[in-house]
Amino acid sequence: MNNPTHTSAVITIWFVNTTDPAAVIASEPRSDRGFGRKYLAQLNPAWPITPIGQFALNRSVPASTDEYYIAGYPGVTLVQTVIDDIHRLSDLDPRLLSSLPAQDIYVFAMDPATDFGGFAHFHDGTVVRSLCARRDRLYEDIGLPDPFELPFWAGEHDDGTGGGIDLPFHPVDLVPAAQQAWLGFDITSDGPDIHVTAFAVDGRPEPRFLDGSGHHRAPDLDTVVGRASSKLGLSVRDPGYDDYETHDADDADGDEFRRLAEAGAAAARRVGKIIVRRGRAMRKTIGHRLRHTDRP
Repeated sequence: MNNPTHTSAVITIWFVNTTDPAAVIASEPRSDRGFGRKYLAQLNPAWPITPIGQFALNRSVPASTDEYYIAGYPGVTLVQTVIDDIHRLSDLDPRLLSSLPAQDIYVFAMDPATDFGGFAHFHDGTVVRSLCARRDRLYEDIGLPDPFELPFWAGEHDDGTGGGIDLPFHPVDLVPAAQQAWLGFDITSDGPDIHVTAFAVDGRPEPRFLDGSGHHRAPDLDTVVGRASSKLGLSVRDPGYDDYETHDADDADGDEFRRLAEAGAAAARRVGKIIVRRGRAMRKTIGHRLRHTDRP
């Protein structure tokens, strides 16, 4: 087999503390922005954290280098990022694997450019099953094959493009089957929406979004509130707001909007008073000049 090649794979980690993760995802819960920021701050306090979007994981492109897609649901948490030069999921950074407490951890890795695919199941910190490979190289094979793997090993998914000692399947094709079997739901666009919040940790500025015509699109409510609050002199660190605290999203947005509206109304009253005072002064000046227009 060929020598190992450099592989940067998209890694998706599912931390599971429920017997039915499919039921959790089926309810299509919303992701919590504050949870994602707190998670990254604990994972590496030195990172500059920039929110870059909220969307459905199964309807978007995967995370890129220095990006994290994160969602915390009841009993289920997912983290997706890019890991550089990865070949064996059993060698994944222990800090990442232990970043959240979970009885079962499922890890999936894909790099379509090199046909690299991998999946691993950790139970109570022990590797139960891990398979990491390219079509022409097997990097890791720990544990016994699960039933969902058998059709692949039997050649039922062989497209006839392999040769010699190549595997009878493309490893990237086996990864979705592992996700379906272990998690119990379809992670493609045909399945339930998996809502995540995306962050960058490379210091990039917050993005400005464009609509289909190429014009700047209005940002979401969180972005509007944050920018407006800054311009009005309001601090997001005031005692009534905690970006790291878990809130019901509608309640949090409503509270922020009410605070913003109250501040805006107060500012409008101040401006109104200034206009009234200036108007009175102007009328007085004009009246004075009109009364003395007959003077040389």
